[in-house]
Amino acid sequence: MAASDRDADADYLRFFPKPSPYENQREAMDRIRDAIADERDVLFEGACGTGKTLASLAPALEYAREEDKTVVITTNVHQQMRQFVRDAREIHAGEPIRAVVFRGKGSMCHIDVDYQECQVLRDNTYEVADTERDKRQLERQQEELLDAAREGDDDAADARSAVMDELESLDEELEELREQNVCERYYNNLTEESDEFVSWLYDDVRTPDDVYDYAEENDLCGYELLKESMEGVDLAVCNYHHLLDPGIRAQFFRWLDRDPEDVVVVFDEAHNVEDAARDHASRALTENTLDEAMSELAGETETDARAEYAENVLGAFRDALVETYEAGVGPGGDGPASFEAVGENWADVPVANDGKRDDLTLAFLQAYEGRGISKDLDAALSLGEDLEEAYEDAYRNGEAATREEAQTLQAAEFVDAYLTDGDALGQYPTAAVRRDAGTGEVYGRAELYTCIPRDVTADLFDAVHASVLMSATLRPFDVTGEILGLDDPVTMAYGLEFSEERRRTFTVDTEPLFASQRDDPEVQEEVAGVLADAARFTAGSSLFFFPSYGEAERYHDLLADEIEGARYLDEAGTPVEELRERFVADEDAVLFTSLWGTLAEGVSFEGDDARTVAVVGVPYPRLDARAEAVQDAYDEAFGSSGAGWKYAVEIPTVRKTRQALGRVIRSPDDYGVRMLVDRRYTKASRSQMRKYSVNGSFPAGERREMVDIDPGKLKFATLNFYGDVDAWGPEGPPQP
Repeated sequence: MAASDRDADADYLRFFPKPSPYENQREAMDRIRDAIADERDVLFEGACGTGKTLASLAPALEYAREEDKTVVITTNVHQQMRQFVRDAREIHAGEPIRAVVFRGKGSMCHIDVDYQECQVLRDNTYEVADTERDKRQLERQQEELLDAAREGDDDAADARSAVMDELESLDEELEELREQNVCERYYNNLTEESDEFVSWLYDDVRTPDDVYDYAEENDLCGYELLKESMEGVDLAVCNYHHLLDPGIRAQFFRWLDRDPEDVVVVFDEAHNVEDAARDHASRALTENTLDEAMSELAGETETDARAEYAENVLGAFRDALVETYEAGVGPGGDGPASFEAVGENWADVPVANDGKRDDLTLAFLQAYEGRGISKDLDAALSLGEDLEEAYEDAYRNGEAATREEAQTLQAAEFVDAYLTDGDALGQYPTAAVRRDAGTGEVYGRAELYTCIPRDVTADLFDAVHASVLMSATLRPFDVTGEILGLDDPVTMAYGLEFSEERRRTFTVDTEPLFASQRDDPEVQEEVAGVLADAARFTAGSSLFFFPSYGEAERYHDLLADEIEGARYLDEAGTPVEELRERFVADEDAVLFTSLWGTLAEGVSFEGDDARTVAVVGVPYPRLDARAEAVQDAYDEAFGSSGAGWKYAVEIPTVRKTRQALGRVIRSPDDYGVRMLVDRRYTKASRSQMRKYSVNGSFPAGERREMVDIDPGKLKFATLNFYGDVDAWGPEGPPQP
């Protein structure tokens, strides 16, 4: 069947806004459509620039439209969120859809209150507006009864008297309610018609900023307006948080007026789901919260017997936490070398032990004295719940200017979970310390870190109708499926379909950049020479990724006299967007950055923005005790002593490397060079270096394109490639 005939049969193409799909896009859309109809999950790998988003959205939207479902597309990369909006607007222009772009309450609040305060304000405001509605209804009723009474209806007169009594009571109630804290913007939402907003919202695809501006101008609450207008939409765009947190997910689906089985989920950059799910499942309790809980309880001891029991158990845990991290900080431990070395970022103080409970639990059991841990924790939980209710009532009634949270409840819930789940498979108990930026004091926290993300994700994928997980780097599919808890997913992978003549992938045979060799002057000289050649013989700008920001800075400085064009250094903790814009505006520049920074994925360097990309070294993450815990959990969960290293370290590292290589060559007309600078990437390393080689961890199609090359020959190969694609300008190429 000819492509045009097939396209005519594909109803989903009405949601495809381009003139026609690539051949692989069309095949992917057919398979995704069939998988969604069969309620199966899809693992979809496509090289950067191959149109994964539209290939997923078009069949999903068609199925949703026909079967009364909603498509939810989600990402954790801001750049991709903006791309989703552009794609949705293109779709809407050709086939109108009801689409919402959702963001959290905190970033859309006009009066800058936290979540708990907002909830109380919302409830109070709703109660005021609801009571006013009741009053208006009664007023209409009494007017009707008055008319009837004037016409001689004695029963109507008696009924009106009762209504007037009720109105008087409502007036008193309203007077009290109006003394409470309320949100005027939300009150306007409740008392004004929203038809104009809904019409405006779905006339195009509006961003949260658009909604905020509309609400600001009209003195309304944009977040609540959006939330109340989401029922039955075709498409919802959100971040991972709204799907990976079970509580938030349940709320989000209620706002969509959809049961989970009526939702088709599309995860973008799905190689990040593992880490995101792990972070969402982890729980922590700081020493500061424990101190606040103890202060809170001190005010309750004279009036509530439960306070003494709560103080007993929480105080013992607080003392055990301090004792444990103080013992773990210093020479010889796995934590910071000294308290003077503790900075403003959390630094782990490992507490886990082989074959027995962790140090923090053991210290707590040693410190605790009382009638029983369970009994004291029950008392703390019960009192905490009562305090939480009392704080809400005080704020609701206007007795407090802010809505407090019961620190006792937070502390007791964590301690209960820590003691119950701390030795469960996949849970890693740890302590950590940091320095308060304001006071300069060091304080600690306890944490239960979740090592196995499928404990979080499997329930999600089981509940929804179907899901599509897409990324440029999802393979090996069996590993992804195992880690996330996917049952027999449909898998598909498409490489770059653009002409191979317009790209080269060189694996440069430099000395391997093991951590122990990075300070070797001879190794640095060899790598610096390769990068200098890459920059000089690239017809345009170059993008260099390193295992860390420190290594990026090292070579940025080493090449100061070797690179003629501008050098840009991406540094940890500094905003990168302005740096990126200055770099892409330059015609012959080099950007030095970390592979673990924000430029390695979700950011395009199209056309002349960058022509050559190099990954220097194999950028394994720092293997601390937390990373080792993940490896151990995978070894045990998957019944293999090698699963932990493979699943938790090597595959994620190679995925990050592949993501970085995908920053260039984004369209059929594009061209460029990709370089992997380290012997461990070469084909020869598989026999020469065996277990240290990472060549075999790349997909076969990508390995086939890799060309092993000697460092001294790289400049000639790069020069010739750019000559073959006529990239050199009128001045011609540089002389080698």
